[in-house]
Amino acid sequence: MPQVYMVAAISLLVLTFLCLIRAAIGPSAADRVAAINVIGSKTMVIISLVSFLFGQEFFLDVALVYALIAFLMTVGVAKYMEKGVLG
Repeated sequence: MPQVYMVAAISLLVLTFLCLIRAAIGPSAADRVAAINVIGSKTMVIISLVSFLFGQEFFLDVALVYALIAFLMTVGVAKYMEKGVLG
């Protein structure tokens, strides 16, 4: 059963790199923001899978903090795109 989780984590890692390509060549800023948000979500799931595989509950705390930082970054970039300033 752990092999299934390892394959899922590797598959998500490959898909994360594909999203990174979309973020680099995205035709608009909104495409880039969406790709970066997806990268953050997939990274959180990968960290959670690694936590389960190695039996380290500490990684779940790391995934939670990473999710909060990714959310704040997405909100900040969306606000910047809308108004042109962060303040």
